[in-house]
Amino acid sequence: MKGMANLADRIGRIQPSATIAVSTLAAELKAQGKDIINLGSGEPDFDTPQHINDAAAAAMAAGQTRYTPVPGTVELREAVCRKLKRENDLDFKPADIVVSTGAKQAIMNLIQCVVDHGDEVVIIAPCWVSYPDMTAFCGGVAVPVLASADADYRISPEQLDAAMSAKTRLVMLNSPSNPSGAVYSRQQLADLGEVIAKYPNAIVCSDDIYEHITYEQDKACTFASANPSLADRTVVINGVSKAFAMTGWRIGYSASTPELAKAMSKVQSQTSSNACSIAQAAAQAALDGGLDCIKPMKEAFAARRARVKQALAGIEGVACPPIDGAFYAFSDASAAIKRLHANKKIEAADDKQLCRYLLEKVGVAAVPGTPFCSPGAFRISFAAADDMVDSALDRITSALS
Repeated sequence: MKGMANLADRIGRIQPSATIAVSTLAAELKAQGKDIINLGSGEPDFDTPQHINDAAAAAMAAGQTRYTPVPGTVELREAVCRKLKRENDLDFKPADIVVSTGAKQAIMNLIQCVVDHGDEVVIIAPCWVSYPDMTAFCGGVAVPVLASADADYRISPEQLDAAMSAKTRLVMLNSPSNPSGAVYSRQQLADLGEVIAKYPNAIVCSDDIYEHITYEQDKACTFASANPSLADRTVVINGVSKAFAMTGWRIGYSASTPELAKAMSKVQSQTSSNACSIAQAAAQAALDGGLDCIKPMKEAFAARRARVKQALAGIEGVACPPIDGAFYAFSDASAAIKRLHANKKIEAADDKQLCRYLLEKVGVAAVPGTPFCSPGAFRISFAAADDMVDSALDRITSALS
């Protein structure tokens, strides 16, 4: 047998997820017996709260192990509506909600439903690594709008306006941001909304998955709350993975207009169908169970954040702006990269070589900035055990000083 037929062109337009690739490589090196600290993965190092596990066990005992409606159980969609009203003052009905296998699938559903070949997707960057590839896979054209470290990784309305056009179909906004930790205020979101309002064909994807992991405020404001006049052009994306330490449960959701929700459900019906019935019961318990279980995680993240900021601030050639949300430090290392290259420590003056150097030299797995549309930077996650974070910081400091 001579092998498979040629692959579809769309496969050539995308790359494997950079964050998953880093974590996979780190796991392979650890399996070989090498001393590796993986700070590439965005996964809380906490167990799922017990009341959520108990709800899943009760669902299994009650025989809730069959197919559910494609957009999710009515009970979970009602819980999502209660959450959005209680925490965000947003009014949605169960018909507006589609429960998916993680927020990643919810975003992919959206892009497949609204982006045709040649449509432009404006991506506020630094951005999550999957946005550009999802766009390319669906035939769209990614238009990154890059915020600099000097601007604390927040774009201005003028930058957004310059990037938008009659071809703009979708605007991707993630606040709190992966990778930068930047959080847009209500006023800043309203200012961006004024720009978007001038382009009637543009829909906003408000990715709020890190909503509750903030440090200077209780939670981040969602674009939808700051721009009620754009309600029919805003899709809220969220889930339970980050806030409730439920990454493996794979539950995310979208909230939109009934027409768009129906279209996204149609796409999902031909791909994964419904999300796991047991995980849906667990997610319902998470959303209805209050936010007290989040507090210990936020306190641990806040303590690590302080140590990360202090350590990175002491490294020459590394600039780490304020980390207002999420659990990542995203640092501009352009000056350090130039120094390493000049000293023949790395083969090329780029962020990929920097991360390779950190992995090979001191055994720390970090993610380069280029896949986040921000060359010259690198991301580390502090959603790892305290001793791992502290040891990794010592190693990074040693390697870059």
